[in-house]
Amino acid sequence: PLLDTIRRAHTFGLPLIRLDIRQEASRHAEAVAEMVDYLGLGDYLSWSEQERQAFLVKELQGRRPLVPRTWEPSESVGEVLATCEVVAQQTPEALGSYVISMASKPSDVLSVILLLRESGMKFPMRVVPLFETLDDLRGAPDSMSALYEVEWYREYCQGRQEVMIGYSDSSKDAGQLMAAWAQYQAQEKLTHVARQYGVHLTLFHGRGGTVGRGGGPANRAILSQPPGSVNGSFRITEQGEMIRFKFGLPRLAVQSLTLYTTAVIEATLAPPPQPEDSWRETMDWLTERSLKAYRDVVRENPDFVPYFRQVTPEQALGKLALGSRPARRKATGGVESLRAIPWIFAWTQMRLMLPSWLGSDVALEEAAQDHRLPVLREMMQGWPFFRTYVDMLEMVLAKADLRIASYYEQTLLDDDRLKALGESLRVRLQGCIERLLELKEQTDLLEGEPVFAHSMRVRNPYTDPLHYLQAELLRRDRESEGKGEVPELVERALKVTMAGIAAGMRNTG
Repeated sequence: PLLDTIRRAHTFGLPLIRLDIRQEASRHAEAVAEMVDYLGLGDYLSWSEQERQAFLVKELQGRRPLVPRTWEPSESVGEVLATCEVVAQQTPEALGSYVISMASKPSDVLSVILLLRESGMKFPMRVVPLFETLDDLRGAPDSMSALYEVEWYREYCQGRQEVMIGYSDSSKDAGQLMAAWAQYQAQEKLTHVARQYGVHLTLFHGRGGTVGRGGGPANRAILSQPPGSVNGSFRITEQGEMIRFKFGLPRLAVQSLTLYTTAVIEATLAPPPQPEDSWRETMDWLTERSLKAYRDVVRENPDFVPYFRQVTPEQALGKLALGSRPARRKATGGVESLRAIPWIFAWTQMRLMLPSWLGSDVALEEAAQDHRLPVLREMMQGWPFFRTYVDMLEMVLAKADLRIASYYEQTLLDDDRLKALGESLRVRLQGCIERLLELKEQTDLLEGEPVFAHSMRVRNPYTDPLHYLQAELLRRDRESEGKGEVPELVERALKVTMAGIAAGMRNTG
């Protein structure tokens, strides 16, 4: 056995898998700011982006350490630097990418490289900006262009760059339709910019299991990417709840990897045609309306956050031992502080599926009134991106259940204003279903997906009772919390309903 182990280690090396590192951009800026303040060079956080870049590039081009070893950082900065030190101690074979969440500027990338160097990094690690919000996606091409302009950085990246596209937060920020279009355009422009500078770009897709987080069949997703954006390389995240279904058995794993590989080859060698200019104009028209409709509810309606917190199990999600990150980025705040996974998870639990269709309902309604449905059908026929979006919308609408959503409202809401909001959302959901059926010229959802429709029919009788049980348990849980004690049996049963519904819905977060 020992000899076998030695042979395996010699053949395959000690690291079994490359590990990605992930940290938020503001944490790196805070660390550099503390260093700059210690050296008496000014207030880094108040500097312009050009001033930050100039300082970082100058330090990266030099050889001396930025701060002495005797410097003692704050606890928050110390945590960031400790992570960098652990990373610096590893071999290149053990590390993948350093992903910067909430990235928006070239300095976000340069600051990470500087912190890694200060921690003793001896080799160039891939540093990957993750553009997540609508504004950051729109600004991503300019940010990367400015980064490629830095000669030092071009030498550092050696003609290869990875950029991560955030599906979850952009969808939560702008609604699914607007986010999907912004992601598509960002990928097109990022590909064009990289080609201008002779850089091979790999797009890393931060997709979730749900439609609201960019989920769906992998091969369709790959084949619907902008022409030229795949180019032989493709990275994608697989969520925890989907790994078992796609890679849990050897045959499943081979099948899943075969789908990925063939789709990447096809997208590289036979990319889809460029969309017509008139189709782009139609998408701009649709997304302008969907964005306003989505934000009018999620951001502007004062009743929305109270409705969300009372009618979904969002506040109880922390009790469920699932996920690797806290439910919130900050302890307080509204929807914007909530992570995308619990945001989607909560709506899925009560079957309103709101993040995946809100905004699209108004866009489709106005398109029908404006006699644009024939153009949309033409887009479905000739544009894989739009066809995939419509198919995913149909899938999520098939999973929604107005009856169950109404029961949660009856059980958990007392305020008449919140009940009125819930009723209006259910009316909009029904309208979205009707318009989608009109667009696809069908009488029922999933007419073209009989296998998936059958799977839903088989699972629903098992998940439906769990929803009714969960609504009642949530009511009891909240009543007991008000009295200062929650029976353990209620909490355990609530966790079981959440896990059961998640398993039944398959792609929940």
